[in-house]
Amino acid sequence: MTSLFTLTRRAALALAAAALAAPLAHADTTKLKVGIMGGEDESVWAVVAEQAKPLGLEIETVIFNDYTQPNEALARKEIDANAFQHGPYLDAQIAAHGYEISIAIDTAIFPIGLYSRKYDSIEALPEGAVIGVPNDPSNGGRALKVLEQLGLITVRPEAGILATVIDVSENPRNYDLRELDAGVVGRAIDDLDAAVVNTDWAAKADLLDHRIAQEAGENNPYTNFIAVRTEDKDAPWVAALQQAFQNDAVKQAYAEAYKGAAVPAW
Repeated sequence: MTSLFTLTRRAALALAAAALAAPLAHADTTKLKVGIMGGEDESVWAVVAEQAKPLGLEIETVIFNDYTQPNEALARKEIDANAFQHGPYLDAQIAAHGYEISIAIDTAIFPIGLYSRKYDSIEALPEGAVIGVPNDPSNGGRALKVLEQLGLITVRPEAGILATVIDVSENPRNYDLRELDAGVVGRAIDDLDAAVVNTDWAAKADLLDHRIAQEAGENNPYTNFIAVRTEDKDAPWVAALQQAFQNDAVKQAYAEAYKGAAVPAW
């Protein structure tokens, strides 16, 4: 069965590609508010804003520090777009809240990593090690899949991408899996033996140099994107924003901000 994520991505990207041939008329400037997470993305979007000016866009970034807020703000028309999430997360948000939000522009893949300040490899993790994982369904399931890829645990296949710790079927070294808020798990690293942390939160917690493993990049369903209200998905400014974002200057901004931990998705 084709997922909502796949259908939405196909439709959105097809519309954006078709619209690229008809950029905004530059006589008027379109002002956009784009919600992003505070931190490294701020420097990336400073570059996007400069790239957008010749295309007739004036971008104001609105900073959030909680994953639950940007989609709510978008649905309430407090912002025009947001850029912080991947498909499984948006699917879960739509299922929970009924948001009419669509994928517009792919941004980057942020391979989620396992971090530790106490151990320099997964082999060094002791039996019974305390490992933090995010507690929201999409990122928590992703974290458990990473631990499974690394051979540390086994997760029931039927749990899918929204697995939780109760879906762990094998844990031969008796790791203590602690569920914490995605924004907290990285900051709690000193109280843990290791933690699976989203890249943006790992950067905020100064952990990028302490990554001891990461998820596989091939066939990764967690591409991040710019999302818009479904009613705006074929607006002319979406095509202009794609041009402002998907270019070499922004690729360089990602490289500098994330030290190679972000992989541009175009």
